[in-house]
Amino acid sequence: MLLSIFDRFRKATPAVETKASLADASGFYFDLFGASPTLAGISVTPYSAMQCAPVSCAVRAISEAVSSLPVKVFKKTAAGREEIDHPITKLLNEAPNSWQPAATFKRLMTMDCLLQPYGAFCQVVRVGDGAVYELVRLDPRLSSIVVDYSNFEAAYAIKADGSSPKRTIPGSQILHFATPAYDPTRGLIGENRDTIALAIVLERFANQLFANGARPSGIMSVPKSWVKDTLDKAKAAFSAAHSGTSAGGTAWVTDDMKFQQLMLNATDAQYIELRNYMLGEIARIFRVSLHLLMALEKNVARSIEALGQEFLSFTLLPHLIAQQQEFTLKLLTEDERAAGITIEYDTTHLVKADLLQRSQALAAAVSGRILTSNEARDLGWSVGPIEGGNVLENPWTSSAYRGGKLNGRSNDNQNNDAEAA
Repeated sequence: MLLSIFDRFRKATPAVETKASLADASGFYFDLFGASPTLAGISVTPYSAMQCAPVSCAVRAISEAVSSLPVKVFKKTAAGREEIDHPITKLLNEAPNSWQPAATFKRLMTMDCLLQPYGAFCQVVRVGDGAVYELVRLDPRLSSIVVDYSNFEAAYAIKADGSSPKRTIPGSQILHFATPAYDPTRGLIGENRDTIALAIVLERFANQLFANGARPSGIMSVPKSWVKDTLDKAKAAFSAAHSGTSAGGTAWVTDDMKFQQLMLNATDAQYIELRNYMLGEIARIFRVSLHLLMALEKNVARSIEALGQEFLSFTLLPHLIAQQQEFTLKLLTEDERAAGITIEYDTTHLVKADLLQRSQALAAAVSGRILTSNEARDLGWSVGPIEGGNVLENPWTSSAYRGGKLNGRSNDNQNNDAEAA
């Protein structure tokens, strides 16, 4: 059934004769540049894959979510850890360089990680004292980057054009978001190119089908004795009576006319099922739920909070952990890392509940002495602090009002009772 679609698609494309020779290393070059023909007979590259709607939707769902997350710097303390001010937060939250906002930088780096062989690359530019000055994403269309793992530690070589010799860059000066593919030389797109090619072929088949007028709904047979003028008038009258807003009515014909209805064959009738099947296959490649590909008919009934938590835990978290560990390793000094300083994404807003549930949860955290009032205000609604809101005490107990820390009085309830008497 599926093969017949491919056969019809191949018939529409003229065959090209190829001759193998030692002088023609086309297969080698196809593999080298990631454009090797697939089982479906077409080549799939990171750029052609993004023309496939499910692939584009999955990549954008992940990369745009990552780009929306703020980055914070934490330091371990005796009491746990605390957020600190660090120059790197301005680069990762505002602008990594003079021409690109941070959201665009993180989105493009994540897209490169998902699409390109080896993953995403960014050059770390430092000033004289070793401080990070700017981050420059290396566009794979402009720079050819090769990673050498022969000595265990990755070595990076970049070649911008054919005339300039390649230059080697130390690993400490390269942010590398490695591809999640098992074979890094091929990337996710290269490893799953046959699956993506199948989805592309199905889209092309539909385009060709409708470009050729799809198929007629039926065939009207008339006697051979009819002249062209009579045939044209009968055709115009029948089309006017049974097309457009009049479609679906009962056809009235004379006894010398015969109407034969055409039905879709089994292959064409299964086209929608095949497209839906490919949605699931592509969702498996990028590990996203079908609802993120806008396939809602098979979605299990769950709350928005549960879907958001699932997306964070099973899709985003592996990418976030890999990126923040790369940030910590390459953007912080050895002394800073030894002091317990780390760079992390803040994923709070991805799993926010509705207003009532959020209010109840934060109120319980404050009364349970888990959060201060100001911390809850900032976490839940991003509002400013209030006076006395930094005290870790239950505001609903009597000690908060009659001798507790919130009113600055002695915690001697007996004296307070005596004064009240």
